[in-house]
Amino acid sequence: MLDSIVRPIIDVPLTELSRHLVRIGISANLMTLLGLTMGLAAMIAIIYKSFYIGLVCIILNRLADGLDGAIARHTQLTDFGGFFDIVADFITYSGVIFAFAIALPEQQFWACFLIFSYIGPISSFLAYAIIAGKRNITTEQRGIKSFYYLGGICEGTETAMVMVTICLLPEYFASVCLFYGICCWITTAGRVYCAWSDFT
Repeated sequence: MLDSIVRPIIDVPLTELSRHLVRIGISANLMTLLGLTMGLAAMIAIIYKSFYIGLVCIILNRLADGLDGAIARHTQLTDFGGFFDIVADFITYSGVIFAFAIALPEQQFWACFLIFSYIGPISSFLAYAIIAGKRNITTEQRGIKSFYYLGGICEGTETAMVMVTICLLPEYFASVCLFYGICCWITTAGRVYCAWSDFT
């Protein structure tokens, strides 16, 4: 929902920073790998209840996620780059919640609920992109991407906000999981409707 609003704001600084990274030989795939490493580091920190360290790692992960695409646009957009980027994102999204389930065992039900709820937006997002690619449907509303990015209530910006919130306020973990899980199901329903409208 917020990606199309946030994108024009962050594009300028990310583009400028990515130019410097390209000059020193940082590739888009390397940046994605660094971002995934920060995501994994966040998980480890959270498991040991170092939530503020986890927060810093998540912020670095999200920064890398923005930079890898900007670097690719300065060099070359590749199918593997788009694939690696989305895989790294989804590992981080679910991994952070999994880490909280270990750190806060009394909240495991809510962690499971949110991870289960993630499946709808993830699967509908990828399935729509596959069919959109077959039909040569494109959009640049969320920037130039390797494949079609279908919007919804739950996108990258909202998911990042959730991860930041639970690191800052772990005592509200259950409430955040319930609220965002419901948003995930609304997003899934909306995307199913879009697919029915666009593909039938």
